[in-house]
Formats: sequence, structure tokens, C-alpha cells
Amino acid sequence: MIKTLENGIVGKTLKTFLSESFKNNAERFILRLAIVSYLIHLGLILAASYNLLPFEFHFLKNPISAIYTPFSFILIYEVYLLVFFLPKSISSYIGKQYEIITLIVIRRIFKDISKIELTSDWFNSKSDLQFTYDVFTSLILFGLIFLFYRNIKKRSNTFKQEGSSGEEIRRFIRLKRTLASLLTPTLFILAIISFSTWAINSITDYSQGTLDFSNLNNIFFDEFFTILITVDVLLLLASFFYSDEFHTIIRNSGFVISTILIKVSFSTEGIVNDLLIIGGVLFGFLILLVYNKYEEHRI
Repeated sequence: MIKTLENGIVGKTLKTFLSESFKNNAERFILRLAIVSYLIHLGLILAASYNLLPFEFHFLKNPISAIYTPFSFILIYEVYLLVFFLPKSISSYIGKQYEIITLIVIRRIFKDISKIELTSDWFNSKSDLQFTYDVFTSLILFGLIFLFYRNIKKRSNTFKQEGSSGEEIRRFIRLKRTLASLLTPTLFILAIISFSTWAINSITDYSQGTLDFSNLNNIFFDEFFTILITVDVLLLLASFFYSDEFHTIIRNSGFVISTILIKVSFSTEGIVNDLLIIGGVLFGFLILLVYNKYEEHRI
């Protein structure tokens, strides 16, 4: 079945989205789009300052909040990179998940920066506290991601050490390519549905639109991490065919738990949200550390 999907017209078409040339073209396109969107957002803020717009959002009051818009397009590119790296390395694929949630936190800083109240009661203001939590969370996540990638380089080829045949390795890689090919249209459709639903609610029901706007960071990415959990579980189950090593099973299971913790964070607010995100990434990093120790001991 996997070979059929790979060799079909749809499979060959989707393979182009996972090619190096397409990645380079997508990078340049997203960069241009991010610059243009940033300038448009700045223009809207300027127009709002002269009361030239028929509507009013806190998002159009502070020029710094305009950085939120290009960050959104950068996040889209990061989502594509996650799918791109899925067939190459599970650890790099997990690392991309951590990069995405870190960028979401940083984007939230730019979104909420217009709410900051520069008063002596900094720690009594909900918006000021959230800003403080997010700043420290992004710094911690940045450091954890660095350590995570540095330890990936120390990892050796698990399948080869376990004596798996070349055909088994190729089958597992084909499975990951198939999952990546299926993820491409799924995430594209999900993005259209998520943003269309939010836009329609904002237009037809102003009160609901305001609520959705306040939770703009959750749009698409809440469902996105739900899909990632499904993919992670499929990879975990598939890995049983190629490895019955205890530490490999625990590592893959740990990555699933890490993604679940990040997903749960979208249903919380305040410091609990930041602690769940940090906890998810920290758990994945510690799992990788212990896994590497198992590998060193076995060698």
C-alpha cells in the first residue's frame, strides 16, 4: 500500500513539496510575503492612528505588535520544515515541533506587547505578568532546543546497531515519506478551514470574533498539535517492527508525551501555559539524554 501511494500520481506530486528545490523556493517566497505583510500591518496601524479605519483593534495600536504578522508567515514555513524533516530524522522532526512552539510564544509576546501597563504595579497586572512569563519561557526554550540539537548529533544509527536489514530501514523511511506526503495536504486544508472559520466568525458575530481574536495564537496550532500526536503515535507503533530495544521504545514514547504536554498547553492560560510548554520540551530533552546514555553504555 505504501509503495502504491509513493508511485502514484498523487504521491509523485506530493514528493515535489518535499524536495530541496521546493524548500529553497518556499523559503524565499515566505520571506518576501513576511516583509510585505509587515509593511501592510504598519500601514494599517498608521491609518488607525488617524482614525481612517471603520474598526478598532488593540492589534492596531502599537507598531511593535506589527511584528506578529511576519512571524505568522515564518511559523507557516516552520510547519513546512517539520513535514520536510519527518522522513529524514525523527529527532529533527521533534526538534521542529519545539521550534514551532517557541516561535508561537515569541509571536505572543509581540501580540500582547500593546497591552503592557508601564506602572509600579507590574506584578499585579495580568497582561504584564503574562509578558514576563513569556519572555523567560522563550529564553528557556531557546536554551533547551540548543541542547536538544547538540545531543542529536551524538546519536548513532539505532537500526544499524540493532542489526536491522537495509530493506527494513528502507521500509521505515518509506513509511515516514508517506506520512509526510499525507500531512502536506492535511495541514494545508486545516489551515484554510481554521482561518476561514475565524474570519467568518469575526465578520458575522462581532462578540465571538473578538473572543477568537484574543485567542489568535491557538488558531490552527491547537488542531495542528493534535495531528502531530497522531503521527507520533503511528511512528511509535511502526518502530516496534524495526526495534524491540527498551530504550528506543521509551525514547519514542517520551516524544509522544512531550507533544501531548505541548498540546495541552493550548487549553490553559497564564503561568500554567508556560510551565506546560517548558515541561514538554524539557521532558523530550531529558528523554533524549537518557537514551544517549543507554547507547553509550551498549557500545
